[in-house]
Amino acid sequence: MGSLWEEFNRLGTEMIVTKAGRRMFPTFQVKLSGLDPLADYVLLMDFIPLDDKRYRYAFHSSSWLAAGRAEPAAPGRVHFHPDSPAKGAQWMRQIVSFDKLKLTNNLLDDNGHIILNSMHRYQPRFHVVFVDPRRDSERFAHQNFKSFSFPETQFMAVTAYQNHRITQLKIASNPFAKGFRDGDPEPWCGAPAGSLLGALPRAQASPLPPRPEKQEKGRGASEGAETLLLPLPPPGAPRSRGALATASQQPAAPPSFPELSAPTFQPLTCPPGVYVGAKPRTLPYPLPAFPPLSTYGPSTAPTFSYSQQ
Repeated sequence: MGSLWEEFNRLGTEMIVTKAGRRMFPTFQVKLSGLDPLADYVLLMDFIPLDDKRYRYAFHSSSWLAAGRAEPAAPGRVHFHPDSPAKGAQWMRQIVSFDKLKLTNNLLDDNGHIILNSMHRYQPRFHVVFVDPRRDSERFAHQNFKSFSFPETQFMAVTAYQNHRITQLKIASNPFAKGFRDGDPEPWCGAPAGSLLGALPRAQASPLPPRPEKQEKGRGASEGAETLLLPLPPPGAPRSRGALATASQQPAAPPSFPELSAPTFQPLTCPPGVYVGAKPRTLPYPLPAFPPLSTYGPSTAPTFSYSQQ
């Protein structure tokens, strides 16, 4: 995908980062050669900041401008290719794609995604690590890997695309953006164009059940149509407006349910320094002390006036 990377690089590549993690496009793909077919290798990637600046996008000039010092570097992480380790013959047999890699701006991410700061420039790096079978392999650690950097893969981390040309190129090049590229879908072949049935999704487009035909006031029933007979109300009963006949029905009494006692409130307790969420984890910094919450009863509830702020 070198040519696509170069096309994005001419416009200034941007990569979306989200709290949940977003995959890169273009995808980082490499073709390897020169490996020992019988040896094991581990492939991994990391991302390094290109400078110590934070940027902003100037729409009037369609360019990126430095906007101050860079934010503190996010925790350094590496992404291992899921097939690692594998033999050199397997790596060289086909193109290696890092399509599972995701970028996030969540500093507390526990899914192993690459953590980046928005509005900062980054350079992806690719590393090939030889799995040394020798006992003293740590002595040769500096010889057992090789790193590669491709300048055309530099990008700006953003939470929303700034350059509209980048947006258009991603929609035109990304097969997963087909929903943004295609126009209105063609009407379903089982329904005429412009009908409501053709506008519904295929899973919901089903023929409507036949409805009984009613005899209109002052007109005879059509030939072959069944006449609908409704009971007439007793003399003196009020008639509903616009109806020929009404059916009287006594309203059913509402069901009675046993009264439930009000639940007692019990505040949650948790050890200090622990964040209670989807996944409990230790806080990266101590939280300030908060005054204890007080419980107001019906007789001790505080009163406020408009003069109080």
